[in-house]
Amino acid sequence: MRKEDIARMIDHTLLKPDACLEQLEKLCFEAIEHNFATVCVNPTHVEFCASILKDKAPKVCTVVGFPLGANISGAKAFETKEAICLGAEEIDMVINIGALKDQKFDFVKADIESVVNAAGQIPVKVIIETSLLNDEQKIKACMLAKQAGASFVKTSTGFSGGGANAHDVALMRKTVGENIGVKASGGIRTYEDAIAVINAGANRIGASSGVNIIKGQSQKADQGEADAY
Repeated sequence: MRKEDIARMIDHTLLKPDACLEQLEKLCFEAIEHNFATVCVNPTHVEFCASILKDKAPKVCTVVGFPLGANISGAKAFETKEAICLGAEEIDMVINIGALKDQKFDFVKADIESVVNAAGQIPVKVIIETSLLNDEQKIKACMLAKQAGASFVKTSTGFSGGGANAHDVALMRKTVGENIGVKASGGIRTYEDAIAVINAGANRIGASSGVNIIKGQSQKADQGEADAY
């Protein structure tokens, strides 16, 4: 697969709590240079990145209810609306993981719907946090996200350990079918890592190592850095 095609699948990501404007500016210019799909940043940085990427191909993606997913649904919906007003063009939300494990499926679906409805025409990716779920729970989470109108299901935040693997991506793709996206995030640092999850069914990749991926280089995770991106 051509690296140019992989680049257009990458959400070039910086979600560190200490991210500063110089780093975010670099992230945006790398996204422009390599034609990444988006930059994925915390909500407080949406407006800054949107100003740099105005009229450019890469979009601004942001996270909602991140990283725990335990925010009340109204707060997630409000955060979504505010982020879009500031320039976000894609939303990655975290499900209420505890509610899913408690089998409160109507609640989980309604929680996702609150963000989908708030986003309107903006694509919503639903992070199911695969490292905390068994396969049955992963399937159920994907089904609920699909029923709620999500545009993508996504593997991980990376803040709970674990990350993307071919098994989970293939399971998610089988569950949701071909009409919505599957985003793999967590520990994808090389071209080979990217190819593995793409072959399993991913059509979007979340990574902080986007430049190294398309250059065919490896990158060791920084000590203490979240492994998702």
